Amino acid sequence: MSLTIFHGGTVAAASSTGTAGGGRDTALAVRDGVIAAVGADALALLGEADETVDLAGGYLSPSFADGHAHPLYGGLEDLGPQIRGCGSVKEIAAAVRDWADAHPEAEWIIGASYDATLAPGGMFDAAWLDAAVADRPVLLRAWDYHTVWVNSAALKAAGIDRDSPEPALGRIARRPDGTPLGTLLEPGAIDLVARVAPGFSLQQRVDALASATERYAAAGVTWVQDAWVELDDLPAYEAAAAGGRLATRLNLAFRADPAGWQHQPAAFDAARGRVRVLGNPLLSANTVKFFIDGIIESHTACLLAPYADAPGESGLPNWEREDLHNALAAFDALGFQLHLHAIGDGAVRMALDGLEEVQRRNGPRDRRPVIAHLQVIDPDDIPRFTGLGVVANFEPLWACSDDVMQLLTIPRLGEPRAALQYPIASLAAAGVTISFGSDWPVTGHHPVPGLATAVTRQTPDHLPEGGWLPNERVDVETALAAYTAGVAHQAFAEQAWGRLLPGMSADLVLLAEDPAALPAERIAGVEVLGTWLAGRPTFQKLPDPVR
Repeated sequence: MSLTIFHGGTVAAASSTGTAGGGRDTALAVRDGVIAAVGADALALLGEADETVDLAGGYLSPSFADGHAHPLYGGLEDLGPQIRGCGSVKEIAAAVRDWADAHPEAEWIIGASYDATLAPGGMFDAAWLDAAVADRPVLLRAWDYHTVWVNSAALKAAGIDRDSPEPALGRIARRPDGTPLGTLLEPGAIDLVARVAPGFSLQQRVDALASATERYAAAGVTWVQDAWVELDDLPAYEAAAAGGRLATRLNLAFRADPAGWQHQPAAFDAARGRVRVLGNPLLSANTVKFFIDGIIESHTACLLAPYADAPGESGLPNWEREDLHNALAAFDALGFQLHLHAIGDGAVRMALDGLEEVQRRNGPRDRRPVIAHLQVIDPDDIPRFTGLGVVANFEPLWACSDDVMQLLTIPRLGEPRAALQYPIASLAAAGVTISFGSDWPVTGHHPVPGLATAVTRQTPDHLPEGGWLPNERVDVETALAAYTAGVAHQAFAEQAWGRLLPGMSADLVLLAEDPAALPAERIAGVEVLGTWLAGRPTFQKLPDPVR
């Protein structure tokens, strides 16, 4: 039996019933990884402590959780040319050329994630990459992971030319003469190249998961919903868990394939069974992911009305209605949680309609389906969330008027539809459970900048004054709850973690300052000083505990 007392700072006091904070305390006692006491009751145990942790005036909170991310892909980005920070096409080409020169043994050059605003309309030409590397295929993912940019050698390797038909569930950007430009959109087109590119080794994938979860631990995160897992990658997760390489809990969501989902329920059930047999408390596989649509910036998000800048287009839904309903019902019948990517208002309605059909076919139960991203929602659909028990998962870093929003998103949506984006406060006011995520590596993995954006609706430069669509701002307590208790609810773990109550797991993050006590413009700079998973430190900047 080991007793640790955290003291010398501020402790977030939890309500025993609600999800928002219940005030502030001064100490926390943890016995064998479980919270034993809070406040004065914890201080009363100080004389019995095996060790004490001085909080150095900081703010001890339930640890953050990420309700939607892609840690494997985030870790794998380290293996290719580093292009995320490049500010021009010329810089990207130079980074690719330098990496290719340094790795003559590489058959392909594979990297991520480039900024789609660096070319008009997000359309990138293969010739620009040919000038950097012409002798080997190059495949670069955009930051949205719904688009890739390839060189001519990659197009040739995939057999994509003027005569190639448009793939189902994807688009090949073309020049006026019909030849492929070099930009491929959505899985139907991307997979034409990806399936002929070499994969990463098992060891590379295990190392990527280790690196990714270590980064999460350093950001105060102890649970992540991995929202896109292919069965071929499951051995990497199993090996990482068995080898002690995971620094956070991961719940896997296997991707449902619109073109072949009928064979997946049995396979996913067997994969879930493998994870359960492994018996590692850091790994679960209880979820199935559905991509209902694409993204607004490439005109592939499904909208109820046509795009403002493409009047003949309303998006690219990935599922036929009946197939979607059948697939959702089949996976739900096996007890999987449903996690649906829906960006456009048309996709959100498809998702809600599908969940209603699941309830009709399979009967009532505590499902907690998740609809992720929710960039545009028809206001008439908001009341439907509570009746279906939907968890609304937002990536708050997106809720600001940055270059992507100004140059690509708003011109495609047009007004007044652009003013409906990311209605976090509206759903919270309607009683919907809100969870927050990052969608890393699409955007950064660290929760603190997301917390700040949810509160201010401003860019890192604090623009615009007063915030973008300020009626959808939320207060600090609501945003913190979305990163903690909200994700715990999503994970069916609200009795296990996400609040600081006796009997709950000591999943903790120590922040240098209490975000609720700061001016809003300072929240993004709050530093993480320590992270504990079930009482075990996974990241620490503080001195060692006193024993």
